[in-house]
Amino acid sequence: MDLSEFQFDLPEQLIALRPAEPQDSARLLVVHGDGRLEDASVRDLPRYLSAGDIMVFNDTRVLPAALKGVRPARDETGQDVACDVNLTERMDERCWRALARPGRRLKEGDMIVFAEGFTAAITGRHEGGEIELSFSLAGDELTAALEAHGAMPLPPYIARRRPADARDRETYQTKFAGEDAASVAAPTAGLHFTPRLLAEVDAAGIRRETVRLHVGLGTFKPLEASQLEANRLHEEWRRLTPEVAACLNAARADGHRVVPVGTTAMRTLESCVDTGGQLHPATGPTDIFLKPGDAVRGTDALVTNFHLPGSSLFMLVCALMGTDIMQAAYAHAIANEYRFYSYGDACLLLP
Repeated sequence: MDLSEFQFDLPEQLIALRPAEPQDSARLLVVHGDGRLEDASVRDLPRYLSAGDIMVFNDTRVLPAALKGVRPARDETGQDVACDVNLTERMDERCWRALARPGRRLKEGDMIVFAEGFTAAITGRHEGGEIELSFSLAGDELTAALEAHGAMPLPPYIARRRPADARDRETYQTKFAGEDAASVAAPTAGLHFTPRLLAEVDAAGIRRETVRLHVGLGTFKPLEASQLEANRLHEEWRRLTPEVAACLNAARADGHRVVPVGTTAMRTLESCVDTGGQLHPATGPTDIFLKPGDAVRGTDALVTNFHLPGSSLFMLVCALMGTDIMQAAYAHAIANEYRFYSYGDACLLLP
């Protein structure tokens, strides 16, 4: 498979730096399985679905995982070093993997001070520049400290152009996020769903269920040839409960559609489905990688944002709809100045 098939040129001005206001006023490109395209609004979603269909949301919560700290001088002749730390993966109640700058000035055994009583020791280093941190706080105390001192971990294509601020605390978190804050990126298709839109979904008889996948920074990393060869992505923790699996199986048996909201919800379902299309409960890591030619068995339609060229997420939507159809859809979106990526507009994919 040639990665060049999944490339396209995106003008930088189409990268959304803020969401639409209100967030359910974003545009919606409806992509049909025969290649037909419709320009609509996110608030039109309910009219494309039917009573009894089930929308599946990822209810993970984003942690304010971007921290600023200081590595104190190692001796009397040294200097303090200001550090930017972005948490990438929770290892346990106290320990996280992270990316830190300036990485070359941080060593195993160093301490980073974020606030009084809130520090972390560097306990390991990994390929790709990641470090391991053991915090002075754990569990709920660590979460509270991150809420107090951290900033929302905006994707790199936004963070390069503006810092996170107080508005992102509201706009980069879904309205239905659960209590377990362990994601370092938002399930962004869910950001469009305001209380008003959720009420309209309910009023249309469309049912709602949740899964949980904790989103890691790997979602923004360029695909590597080794991942393509191994047919595996970075691992992320996910959960599909027995109750939700049974509900989704029953709905499909009755002729209704299962419609994940976002690629993380879709990856959760596709990691839990058997060759006969039955969903099974599961909890734990998944490294599922969907690309054209792979069977899609647990997804009947998909709500998703517009993705980066050459990314695993663009390959995922091509697996669902076909590469030619998605390249044509993205060409239409670019020509009509849809807004791209995390804070951008949405697609409804109807295979």
